[in-house]
Amino acid sequence: MGKSLKVVVIGGGSSYTPEIIEGFILNFDSFPVREIVLVDIPEGQGKLKIVGNLAQRMIEKSGLPITVEQTLNRREALVGADFVTTQMRVGLLKARIWDETIPLKYGIIGQETTGPGGMMKALRTIPVLLDICRDIEEICPEAWMLNFTNPAGMVTEAILKHTKVKSIGLCNSPIAAYKWLSQLYETPARDIYCEFVGLNHLHWITQVHIKGEDKLQELLDNRDGYSAKNVPQFQWNASFISSLRAIPSYYLKYFYLTRELLEEQQHALENEGTRAEVVKRLEDELFELYLDPNLSEKPKQLEKRGGAYYSEAAVLLMKSIYNDTRDIQTLNVRNQGVLDFLPADASIEVNCVVTSQGPIPLPVSRVPVAAKGLIHAVKTYEQLAIEAAVTGDRGLALQALANHPLVDSVNAAEQMLEEMLLKNKDYLPLFFKD
Repeated sequence: MGKSLKVVVIGGGSSYTPEIIEGFILNFDSFPVREIVLVDIPEGQGKLKIVGNLAQRMIEKSGLPITVEQTLNRREALVGADFVTTQMRVGLLKARIWDETIPLKYGIIGQETTGPGGMMKALRTIPVLLDICRDIEEICPEAWMLNFTNPAGMVTEAILKHTKVKSIGLCNSPIAAYKWLSQLYETPARDIYCEFVGLNHLHWITQVHIKGEDKLQELLDNRDGYSAKNVPQFQWNASFISSLRAIPSYYLKYFYLTRELLEEQQHALENEGTRAEVVKRLEDELFELYLDPNLSEKPKQLEKRGGAYYSEAAVLLMKSIYNDTRDIQTLNVRNQGVLDFLPADASIEVNCVVTSQGPIPLPVSRVPVAAKGLIHAVKTYEQLAIEAAVTGDRGLALQALANHPLVDSVNAAEQMLEEMLLKNKDYLPLFFKD
């Protein structure tokens, strides 16, 4: 069976944890994890206990020789780790509510991974992740770190630029697209090939083959497309999609249908609440289910979360690295010249061959001309925001916002930035050093 494995889950009290536990159980034969350590912070201790107890029941039901531990001591947990996964939310859902509501006051999209809200999440998160990476460098330098913490592309780029940790970024969007196509064509995912081009939450699908047959045009004619639980569904503009000749990620609706989505968000704010408030209600419901001592499996309701299937992607990646499978997965990695109009050290989201030494990005067949400018603009914003997160430089943060395509006024951006920084003061020590 080979080496038994230890996986550390940072943010172990997350409502997503039962999904990754299920993944370890289902894949035990090819990925023999023997020790799972769920790590959280004191504020998350209550949820950690609830989720940890459910994880224990799931393992007991499986009959597999896996131990599950819960701890608030990250450094102890990392000793001997082979893989570390991160699924954190610095500031919890209350900070997400600020990310979603404050920009709306200024007539700008409020979203947790893109635009001003995405930047605030990056500013809160990157320093914490870099601190975790310093522990990994010291305690388990050979471990692979799989980052799911959003904004995943920016966080991954910060780790690759500022640490020596072997880090790979993941998103549930690509695996969800495969599930959509698998259902649409009633065929297993192994018979489907998609080429993804772009950045995290800013990608385009430029090839789709089902059992070797090109289906791109057929799908372009089906403009409803795939949308996640956390992105409102609008039909794409037919002429635009046809001439683009690529399927945009549902997150691109924020860029291509900005006016419609802004109206949708403002309407939601006045009625059912922001997405964060919807998620809070869903999480409360999930944790109520998790408390049931008779529950010993992942509840179906978990798929209502916007990040459903992310753990499936995480376990698949770990399994592929461990077994040197050399299969193709869509990951966030260093550019290394794949997109020749971006810096070599930029984090991009593309297909990669997964080896025991890590992912190797594949060349892309085509980048839509219309996509290049948007990719470049968003990458410029990301790189400025990453440096702002690392340095606490307000000028860089303002420059980042000014370069973001969703921000249409530097004056509004400056006012909004000050308000958001003050609201997040407890989570932004680098910006409030005095």
